Amino acid sequence: MRFGILGPLAVTTDDGEPVVVPGAKVRMLLADLLAHRNRVVSADRLIEDLWGGDAPANAAGALQVRVSQLRKALNDAEPGARDLIESRPPGYRLRADDVDADRFATLAETTGVDRLGAALALWRGQAYADVADEEFARAEATRLAEQRLVVQERLAGARLARGEHDLVAAELAELVELHPLREGLRALHIRALYAAGRQAEALESYAGLRERLADELGLDPGPELAALYRRILDQDPGLSARPAAAIVRNSLPAQLDELVGRAEALAELRELIPAGRLLTLVGPGGVGKTRLAAAAAAEQVQPDGVHLVELAPLPPADTRVAEQVLGVLGLHEAPGTAGSAADRLVAALRHREMLLVLDNCEHVIEPAAALVGRLLRDAPGVRVLATSREPLLLAGEQIWEVGPLALPSDPADVDAVRRSPAARLFAARAAAQHRGFRLDEQTAPAVAQLCRRLDGLPLALELAATRVRALGVQGVVDRLDDRFRLLTTRQRDVPERQRTLTAVIAWSWDLLDPEDRLVLARLSVFRDGWTPEAAEQVCDADLDAVDRLVERSLVVAEPGPRYRMLESVAEFGAAQLPDATALRGRHAAYFRSLAERADPRLRGPEQREWLAILDAERANLRAALTTGGLRLALALTWYWVLRGRLSEARAALARPGTGEEERLAAPWRLGLALLQGEQVPSGVRDVLALDPASRAAWFVANAVLERGDLALAETLLPQEYDDAWTEAAVLASRAMLAHAAGDLPALEAAATRSDTLFAKLGDRWGRLRASDWIGGLAEFQGQNEKAAAVHREGLRWAAELSLWPEVGAKLSWLAWLAVQGRDYEVARDLAERAYRLAVEQGAPTAVVFAEMSLGIAARRSGRLDQAVTHLARIADQGRIEPQPPPYLPMILVELGYARELQGNPAAARALHMEAYEATIGSARDGLGAVEGLAALAEPETAARLLGAAATARDQNAAPAAPAEQDELDRAARRAIASLGRERFDDLVAEGAKLTLDQAVAFGR
Repeated sequence: MRFGILGPLAVTTDDGEPVVVPGAKVRMLLADLLAHRNRVVSADRLIEDLWGGDAPANAAGALQVRVSQLRKALNDAEPGARDLIESRPPGYRLRADDVDADRFATLAETTGVDRLGAALALWRGQAYADVADEEFARAEATRLAEQRLVVQERLAGARLARGEHDLVAAELAELVELHPLREGLRALHIRALYAAGRQAEALESYAGLRERLADELGLDPGPELAALYRRILDQDPGLSARPAAAIVRNSLPAQLDELVGRAEALAELRELIPAGRLLTLVGPGGVGKTRLAAAAAAEQVQPDGVHLVELAPLPPADTRVAEQVLGVLGLHEAPGTAGSAADRLVAALRHREMLLVLDNCEHVIEPAAALVGRLLRDAPGVRVLATSREPLLLAGEQIWEVGPLALPSDPADVDAVRRSPAARLFAARAAAQHRGFRLDEQTAPAVAQLCRRLDGLPLALELAATRVRALGVQGVVDRLDDRFRLLTTRQRDVPERQRTLTAVIAWSWDLLDPEDRLVLARLSVFRDGWTPEAAEQVCDADLDAVDRLVERSLVVAEPGPRYRMLESVAEFGAAQLPDATALRGRHAAYFRSLAERADPRLRGPEQREWLAILDAERANLRAALTTGGLRLALALTWYWVLRGRLSEARAALARPGTGEEERLAAPWRLGLALLQGEQVPSGVRDVLALDPASRAAWFVANAVLERGDLALAETLLPQEYDDAWTEAAVLASRAMLAHAAGDLPALEAAATRSDTLFAKLGDRWGRLRASDWIGGLAEFQGQNEKAAAVHREGLRWAAELSLWPEVGAKLSWLAWLAVQGRDYEVARDLAERAYRLAVEQGAPTAVVFAEMSLGIAARRSGRLDQAVTHLARIADQGRIEPQPPPYLPMILVELGYARELQGNPAAARALHMEAYEATIGSARDGLGAVEGLAALAEPETAARLLGAAATARDQNAAPAAPAEQDELDRAARRAIASLGRERFDDLVAEGAKLTLDQAVAFGR
């Protein structure tokens, strides 16, 4: 199915047959889904977009009807097309792989008059013409209009370079009138007018713009336009139209396929090439230097042409570079000619204006550099664009590093994979080899993994694509451990050195001296990079040796300073290692020492710095675990906890160790298991008895607390402490217990003391934990703005440290506060973000906290079915716990309200009674159940229940939040309507003398 949005909405089958989409609302729905194509749009958002404030009574049902109508229209035209519209919580998603705007965007990244013209030919009018003023379409319609203008400007520039001045001047006149203040467009028009011999009109156009800018904006024309004006006044010959004969033949080969993923690079090179005389593209073999250089050169227009000179056919260190250039230019030696080839080349080019592209200079680097130096000195009209695995090291040389293509940011997100340049290249080449290939939900994860394993290296991706027809994408991924045998091609038009991945890397390896080969092989022991210190201690590699490998594009230098090697280069180097076992031992010892230095610093003022260090070494630490064993795993455990990587920590701690290591690991193993949802074992006290005052003992007790067993956690928390950090952590846990019990004095004392101790230690993670309960105290006291400020500050700290479990916790706290403040849309957004993080972290308690806010926000905003789905799931989970978790009463109360509003008072009453019986000691837990019963009771009982609840709130300093007050007001209005105000007040006063237990007896 093909969709068109570059004009009025249009739909056609794959065979080109028009598809009729009936009804204005159905067409608007399709346009909305297309504006958010391949993404889920919530039902609430669609309802708002379609009806605004005039939504029908059953808006959800009306939306479903429109969706059904749209599915039917698509399916009638093309069987199976109804599946393009997927129902996905919380709404719908349109799978649209063939949209004219996407084809336009792809063509817009290319070069050449034909392709740019094809891009513009896709337009049939204003984007989203039917709905351009609708909020959902406005932003994309504006963005597309701007892209269209940019392509029109680029096409005009390319046509001016071909000498089409008269035509361009006429065609740009209308655009300039529509966009009179767009200076780039105006400059093109002025150039076209001048080159067409219409100098007076060119000057008038500039004067008109200058006057309009001054009148409307108080500005002058920009420097580029002003410079163009001066050149016209000076009759600059460079602006004159050149005769057709001046546009000579180029020796650039025609490109057989599209350059993918290099639009930004081309844009930058487009500016750099004319800005200097020598530009060298450097990068590793297979990164696409030649292809990029050819594409960039093709955009350049020179009086004497643009010429590609291939140096790869020359043997290493061959001096016949000048002869190669002469041959390409067709400058053959006449009989009796004196002087060297370089002399003859310089003499021939002395008065020429051209761009020479010297490709693959690295194996003839010295003679190539010598020749380029002479050309720069003696042939001022010659520019050189070189490609090499190392720079030419000449004065004035601009060095531009060509890196691998960007990898997918999220392998699980098919849209993110589709946007990735690496994946787009692979998909394009795979589709060319195998017409049935599609980059979709089924193939995207494997494509993302393949791109990562191949470092985004274009040549490797193209070689891998040739295997898809025989093996499938997953089959290619499964065989990447034998990449050098897998990644070959039999295409006859590919140079021998690029027919296998082995040949590409061996080409560079053979150019190294023996010492540098040994260093490169040793550096392959690292995973995902290394520091200079690590290279020296593990590999005996000094900085000079590493820098030489950087110059030859075999090692990549990164900020830090830090270095890394492409995975394919590392695998090649590892195969050359003479003694890998000893080197792996040194590697493990170095990273074990690093982890042991880091561990205490993760609980102090250097926390942020050492988290970043361990993040950078994550792959090395994983590799070192193979040899470093349980001792290394213990040193890394707190780091993994801070980063929320609980499964990784558990797997690492499962390794066997010495007797002492096993003793130290036991409580951490237990605590991690509890945090991932396992039940508390009967032998928990025996584990803690091994070291009752330690951080590990607190960790287990806190995990029991997180599981909801408050009574057991109270008895397990250490009474004595090894250090101040453990005392601060225990106090934070005691604050959590006090919060659950509604004990405000104890809560304030523990949270404040914990925060003070963590502040002295400089541990921001600890302060985040304490701030949970400082904010919780403020909320209990009805100071929701103060609570939100505390949690927002905590969110900022957590994000700065990339502490994703704490980010999720703070989002959940803020979502809860938004619920209490009746801001349900904000609550839903925050809770959804928290939920996603909790699921990613594999943290069951955090999942519950986030889903709790989702369910309550849905209930209080009237989305009852959605609310029941969330709340019932949480309630069912809580009911099966050995001890009722602290959140269970509140969830049951909210579920009771939802059932009441759905018209099931019996189920609602049973849920409120269950909630009261599940109360674990805090009067606040029972309040909600009593107030929920009041909403169901007959008027006299309702009034008494409200009186008892009000007294309990006063006694426990627990004022109702705005959203809770709404429920109280609803129950009170119903009772007052039946009883009258005076009788209602009397009964409330009677109820105020009752305990909650007595009040509940009335409500049964």
